[in-house]
Amino acid sequence: MLTYLQIRDLAIIDSVEIEFRPGLTVLTGETGAGKSIVVDALQLIAGGRAGGEVVRHGAERAEVSATFDLTHAPRELRRWLDEQSIDGDRDELSVRRVVARDGRSRAYLNGQAVPVQLLRAAGSFLVDIHGQHEFQSLTRSSTQRELLDGYGRLEPLTEQVAIAHRVWLELLNRTLELESKARDRDARLDLLRYQVQELKALELREGELAALTEERERLVNRGRLAQAAQSALGLLFEAENVSAHACVSRALSALRTVSNVDPMLAAVMPLVDSAGIQIREAARELQHYLENLDVDTARQDEVEKRLAAIEELARKNRVTPDELPNRAAQLEAELAELERAETDLASLRRDLASALESYRSLAQQLSARRATVARALGKDITTRMQTLGMAGGRFQVEITPLDSAEPAAHGIDHVEFRVTANPGQPLRPLAKVASGGELSRLSLAVQVSCAARETRCMVFDEVDAGIGGAVAEIVGRELRALGESAQVLCVTHLPQVASQGHHHLRVTKLTDGRTTRTSLAELSEEERVEELARMLGGIEVTSKAREHAREMLKAARNQPRPAGARPARRRPSS
Repeated sequence: MLTYLQIRDLAIIDSVEIEFRPGLTVLTGETGAGKSIVVDALQLIAGGRAGGEVVRHGAERAEVSATFDLTHAPRELRRWLDEQSIDGDRDELSVRRVVARDGRSRAYLNGQAVPVQLLRAAGSFLVDIHGQHEFQSLTRSSTQRELLDGYGRLEPLTEQVAIAHRVWLELLNRTLELESKARDRDARLDLLRYQVQELKALELREGELAALTEERERLVNRGRLAQAAQSALGLLFEAENVSAHACVSRALSALRTVSNVDPMLAAVMPLVDSAGIQIREAARELQHYLENLDVDTARQDEVEKRLAAIEELARKNRVTPDELPNRAAQLEAELAELERAETDLASLRRDLASALESYRSLAQQLSARRATVARALGKDITTRMQTLGMAGGRFQVEITPLDSAEPAAHGIDHVEFRVTANPGQPLRPLAKVASGGELSRLSLAVQVSCAARETRCMVFDEVDAGIGGAVAEIVGRELRALGESAQVLCVTHLPQVASQGHHHLRVTKLTDGRTTRTSLAELSEEERVEELARMLGGIEVTSKAREHAREMLKAARNQPRPAGARPARRRPSS
């Protein structure tokens, strides 16, 4: 239930705060005063689209905040809030929407920033807005089906049907994919077997490519390697008198002759001796390297051929030589998959048939439930039509099988609302009803019938347009009856509807010649009389108009509560 709404710098509203209570709250005011801006604010709270044009002239941003009492909220909403990790009071939800002049929008739930998509999802649980042209969407088959399912509380079963459809569709796509592969299976199998055999015949070992590349470099450059090693060996050890070893030996002899004179020089001798040892070790390694340096040209040819075979196979497979092992594994996996494809396809077809049978079973259950609910909804709306100026009219929900035999996510039914406003006339599709006034009244009858089972705050924005007199009073009574068990907000120009409200808000446009703003106030009993008298009268409000207004309010209060209606829930005052 909506308990509080604050609007800042939205359209011509600079700052408004409104407290809401259970029951039917009516909003009235002169044309253009800004009544529908309140509805626009609720649409923003419910995640509706918004651009910078909604920001009041001269302001940087528009802001709408609302508080909802969750004491009697449906379990689905509480579960959704838990899934989204929205923290805060379990019995209250604060919602905030900020729209900047550049069109950027931010949304908050209990102070936590959330994407507008999440705000829209929360809004679907909190607010249900019916516009004055709602009948246009009622002409669509999908909307009619959703209304029927909502009226009969069939959403859990429709969700099961949708899940069964998704399972069936996924299995169908996998089956079609395997069948497509199976059509060229033989040719693909021959190619894969040849490719796998070719890779296996190569017998490429792990690390072999790197070792062969290193060996080729050594064989190709063996002349330079031998020359460098021989030169280093000469400089270190073999060159007479000028080798590093000879120089170190002479240095060591020189130190020995004076080591007994100065102990500091004696400390250097082990280092020089160690250098000589290192030089002798390096010389032995170089000799060993030169002795083992491969000069076999046959080995070079063998290495070149092996590397050429690897590179050629890599080109054929369109990979680098390093990627050949992975390529072999991929081809072997695909070959194994194709070789067992027939078995997998047979199993998949069995699963597909089972999924289709499960879907059809659920869809048939849904269809049977829809047929039962359709009769109840048709009877309900037909009864309402008799009091809305369409005496003798009839309403029927027709359910027929879909033209296509292929499963659909919403079931196997085509739902169509059919109506006749006059006795003796045949039922026709709702979309072909000619009179706009009849469409408006039918729309209201459908909305009230379906909304009677709603738990959200319901907003009716001038849905009573195009009616008047006794029919307008009946519309008001219908809305008041709805308000006995739910929270209803109604924007209206009709005194017959306004008099039925449990609470009355008046919207007023104020101007000083330079700026224009909108104010909103809850009316006392006497103020309601004046407002209704204004709506009833002409330019001048007369005493007769006031007396008529008092009578209308008294009649509304004395109106018997409809059977089955629950008392409006009120929060304890603080």
